[in-house]
Amino acid sequence: MSKEVARAISFEQLNGRQKAAVLMIALDVESAAHIFKHLDQSEIEKLTVEITNMQGVHSNVINRVMEEFQQLGLAQEYIVKGGLDYAQSVLEKALGSSRAGEIIEKVKELTTVKGFSILKKAEPRQLANFLQKEHPQTIALILSHLASDLAADVLESFSEDLRADVAFRLTTLGRVSPNLVGQIESVVDEVADEVTNQSSTSTGGARSMAAILNKVGALQAKFLMNAIEQRDPQVAAEVKRLMFMFEDILFIDDRSVQRILREVDKKDLTLSLKIADEKLRQKIFANMSERATEMIKEELQFMGPVRLRDVEAAQTRIIEIIRQLEESEEIVIGGRGSPEDVFV
Repeated sequence: MSKEVARAISFEQLNGRQKAAVLMIALDVESAAHIFKHLDQSEIEKLTVEITNMQGVHSNVINRVMEEFQQLGLAQEYIVKGGLDYAQSVLEKALGSSRAGEIIEKVKELTTVKGFSILKKAEPRQLANFLQKEHPQTIALILSHLASDLAADVLESFSEDLRADVAFRLTTLGRVSPNLVGQIESVVDEVADEVTNQSSTSTGGARSMAAILNKVGALQAKFLMNAIEQRDPQVAAEVKRLMFMFEDILFIDDRSVQRILREVDKKDLTLSLKIADEKLRQKIFANMSERATEMIKEELQFMGPVRLRDVEAAQTRIIEIIRQLEESEEIVIGGRGSPEDVFV
């Protein structure tokens, strides 16, 4: 592994969103998909890009992310139970004063909605490049609202003259009107949103992203795939090649479809075809007995309204069966865009 790749995945250089991506990768697919259901569309899109871009992560990094996640959860519980001072007191006894202070500061950062929220999510070097165009007094004001570790990294990225000027202004800042802070925050966050949310274009995490997309439901998977494709068509193509959607049954050979149907629950099959197009239905019916086909057609005809999530759940269970059969090499899935999928 090159030094460049190693630096890209070291714990110290991970930002909050990247840590969330590592956490999602470390979890089993079911748990990751469940978490996705509780995020808004903007959060899902940004986290999806980070997961897709995530390269190989060392087990030590995963362990540290999981440990920090647990500590943040405990800190928030203690704050709710007895307040900030109580939480810090308990954590100091368990982790020491230095580590406790870091955890409390991170909790405050995560739970604070206001206070240059866009800038808090940026990479230190990226943030420094953005801020160095501002007046030193403005930079000092902004850094005073960021976590100390992030502010320190930003300062180190400045030239010596600017670093010294900002440090002095930060030290002598004093009290600032909340209205003035709010006005600066509004302008800065609006501009920074376009500058600090740019993503890299690595395909190392495509397999993990494909596995998660197979679990979140057809509509959500399509939305996320479109979001990835708009940012990087090449990355999207790699994810699409690795994942399997219900409609891809069209690309499976007839003998393999027959093998799949022997494992699929008939109720799931009927429910899954509720929103399937006619071409896919005919593909499946062509590999069933005439009697079984007529029974499913009759059930579909008299089936009343059903929840979309129930249909997607049935499709997901069938996809899992297909994946299991593919892994055991009982079937072959082809025709999804890779040269390796061509059969003769």
